[in-house]
Amino acid sequence: MAVGLLGRLARSSICQNGGMFESALAFLQSLQGLPAYALVFGVLVASGFGLPMNEDVLLVTAAALTLSNVMAPWALIAVAWCGLLIADGLIFQWGRMFGVRLIEHRWLARAIPPRRLAAMQAFMQRRGAVAIFLARFMPGLRTAVYFAAGSLRMPYRQQLLFDGSGAAIELPLLVYGVRYLGGRWNELPVAPWLHALGTAG
Repeated sequence: MAVGLLGRLARSSICQNGGMFESALAFLQSLQGLPAYALVFGVLVASGFGLPMNEDVLLVTAAALTLSNVMAPWALIAVAWCGLLIADGLIFQWGRMFGVRLIEHRWLARAIPPRRLAAMQAFMQRRGAVAIFLARFMPGLRTAVYFAAGSLRMPYRQQLLFDGSGAAIELPLLVYGVRYLGGRWNELPVAPWLHALGTAG
């Protein structure tokens, strides 16, 4: 029941990202083994090319599916770690190659508003490469931080080291946190409210 509820909550949360992504998540739930890992990896990498998606929702949904043995926890963590580093590295590369010129386009300006980019560049200048590590735990700001890091022409090794270290901490916490909550869903004080929400969705 917990897996189904988490899946419904995840799908309802990503409706704003379009039917294609919602269909991908629904498809993920029907897969087993290698195809499931390939889909998670592919969608994460595609986000580095601009696919409008919420990586946290995808990862929470995938983590919930480890409860029904669609994927193994540590295999999911390894695949997601690789996918995230490639996607974040692509965003870093776009910032390094094109900088502020890239967000002069209307569509990209909505994804990374110039004011937010300027704020993230200032954040990078204050915190240095540590900001890349902190960004891994800051949903909604990661893209702007990695793009800003690239636009400031920070070394690739710093992006890989700090982003990889953050993901190596974040992913096990996320996957096993979801598994912990999923296994104890009915013990949570908010479970009845969330169950009603999931049924309505």
